[in-house]
Amino acid sequence: MRRHMLDNIFLEDILFLDIETVPQAFGLDKLDEISRRLWEDKAAVFCKDGQTPADVYGRAGIYAEFGKIICISVGFLYRTDETWALRLKSCFGENEKDLLLEFSETVAKFARQHNTLLCAHNGKEFDFPYIARRMLINGIRLPAVIDVAGKKPWEVPFLDTMELWSFGDRKNYTSLKLLAHVFDIPSPKDDIDGSQVAEIFWKEKDLLRIVRYCEKDVLTIARLLLRYKGLPTIPPEMISSSTIFG
Repeated sequence: MRRHMLDNIFLEDILFLDIETVPQAFGLDKLDEISRRLWEDKAAVFCKDGQTPADVYGRAGIYAEFGKIICISVGFLYRTDETWALRLKSCFGENEKDLLLEFSETVAKFARQHNTLLCAHNGKEFDFPYIARRMLINGIRLPAVIDVAGKKPWEVPFLDTMELWSFGDRKNYTSLKLLAHVFDIPSPKDDIDGSQVAEIFWKEKDLLRIVRYCEKDVLTIARLLLRYKGLPTIPPEMISSSTIFG
């Protein structure tokens, strides 16, 4: 009998997640001298002709050494009588260490009841290592599910919806926004996108708007994985949050 894609994955064991990151300061001139020089060294690798390190400082948020996490949203699926439902929670704030500790406690609580898998879009290249690096920088012990050093590939408890879509095509990059469109899933980018997060955080100081955006990404990732498995989507009335989603 032919098995379907991801048949061996139990949906209840998956903790879906997404993170939002920003540069450690709003502008290169706000950094200390050593940090500025180190950014200049980093930026030299990708600056185009005519660009200065200050021109590309907006990219600092994507590097764990120069950025910080301001929100981690997670979600888990549970079965109702008729369909799948999703519960969301966000750890967010200006104090990165506090939100990382809260995230670690959330993961530990989930792991006590589940054989936990973490799932994100491009998570293996971005979200998972970024969280691990920022935890170490903040002096936080890594949760077992993230501490994957030395593990064999089949022992690593990570799912990546972008990698699953690649089907072995290593040069493939497909955005969550594009996959949402082709699978007829409501776009998570209906308000803002990732390029606007730093300005909304540093200038507008509207962190709750960023949290809503992050939770929409988690919802989209969960809906996408359900489509990969050939299952119905999550109805809007079956989405709940312990933070502000709605």
